[in-house]
Amino acid sequence: MSATGLEVFDTTLHKTHAWLKEIMQELGSDDRHKAYLALRSVLHALRDRLTVEEVAQLGAQLPMLIRGFYYEGWDPTGKPVKDRHKEEFLRHIYQAFKTTRRGEPDVDPEAVARAVFKVLAKKVSEGEIDDILHILPKEIRELWPKEARA
Repeated sequence: MSATGLEVFDTTLHKTHAWLKEIMQELGSDDRHKAYLALRSVLHALRDRLTVEEVAQLGAQLPMLIRGFYYEGWDPTGKPVKDRHKEEFLRHIYQAFKTTRRGEPDVDPEAVARAVFKVLAKKVSEGEIDDILHILPKEIRELWPKEARA
C-alpha cells in the first residue's frame, strides 16, 4: 500500500530514508534527525563552494526530496565562496548544527563531512564526483573517501 498515494513521493521518501540510514551507519548513530542535519549541512557547505553549473549537475542526481533541501535557501550570488581551508568548510557544518539544535551541538563536523561524502561517493556518478573534486581545494578534497579521490 502506498504511503502517500503518489508513487513518485513514495519513491523519494524511500530513497531519502535509505540515504539517512547509510549516514546513520557511517556516524555510528541511530539518530535520524542528526543524519538529516548532517546531510543537509554538508550538502549546503558543498553547494556553496561549487560553480552554478556543478550545483545543478549534482542536484540532478539527488533524489527529489534531498534535492529540495539541497537547494533550500540557495542564493547563487557571490558563489562559489572562496574558502580554501578545511577548518572554514567544517565551521559551516558546525554552525548549521548549532543553529538547529539548542546550545552547543554534540557533533564532530569532520566526522559528519566524511560520513556524508562517503555516502555521496556511493550514490552519485563517478564522473560527477570527479568534477566536484576538481573544483574543491585540496584540504576539502581530503575529506572524501580515498576511493573517490583515486
